Amino acid sequence: MNSPATTTRSLPASTLLQELHAETLQRLGAEAGSLELERAVLGIFFTGVKLSGGPAGLCATPVKSVPEAVCCPSSAKAMPVPGRIRGRKAVELLDDLYRPQDLRRAVAIATLNALVELLWLRDGPPADAQVSTGDAFDALTMGPQDRVALVGAFPPYMRALRKRGQPFNVLELDPSTLKPDELPYYEPAERAPQVIPQADLLITTGTTLLNGSLDGLLRLLRPGAQAAVIGPTTPLLVRPYAGRGVTVIGGTRVLAGDELLELLAEGGSGYHFFGKTVQRVTLHMPPAS
Repeated sequence: MNSPATTTRSLPASTLLQELHAETLQRLGAEAGSLELERAVLGIFFTGVKLSGGPAGLCATPVKSVPEAVCCPSSAKAMPVPGRIRGRKAVELLDDLYRPQDLRRAVAIATLNALVELLWLRDGPPADAQVSTGDAFDALTMGPQDRVALVGAFPPYMRALRKRGQPFNVLELDPSTLKPDELPYYEPAERAPQVIPQADLLITTGTTLLNGSLDGLLRLLRPGAQAAVIGPTTPLLVRPYAGRGVTVIGGTRVLAGDELLELLAEGGSGYHFFGKTVQRVTLHMPPAS
């Protein structure tokens, strides 16, 4: 275990989302401009899209962060325009990556992930990372005394960390999401500047990319610490994560877009599609020097 330090990491001026967006369009070239949205489903747990030609992508549905969704007139402001999504150019939908409305941004990130899937289909897996399948959490390496900062009360990961006796803290906005025996690990989300610099490993889901907090969290990493960004929202590219301390990227590839969207339309969650219509994929990168 490295000794704690308060020095934090300097990040590029552009955001991670901007770099993911730019690299995807640069690598696809003119092909990106020809792609249209064939279908979008804003499910309870996940939002999915399918593009013309077949590639599909996922993003977590940010239900809790949409206070406008309490009545139809106000929720309409937060939503993409129903009935006008099909047939839109994919590159136009990516403009919503930078809108304040989380549901619009969720459709845009799902579209970005569909475009990244097209890159995988065309070019194969990244050459500058080791690729494996399965839950990225299982691929993490940590010593017995390595301190973990977990962003969000994610029950499977908390159970696994407790079972192995790993020292960890959970940064969470809503403490009511934790059970009584989990509260000793709880830290208010606003204490991230104190908790993350002391961690040897940061684990966060891709929803921090959706809500705009990921860059700030990564900036708090001390040099030498590792970070894992995990979940269906996470785009499976390598270069934009380099230099930000991210050593493990855990995302997904949609294997059967039509079947997945039907599941989402019926309220499906990860329990219904992982290992079936969706494959978990992990990218392992060497630590940044």
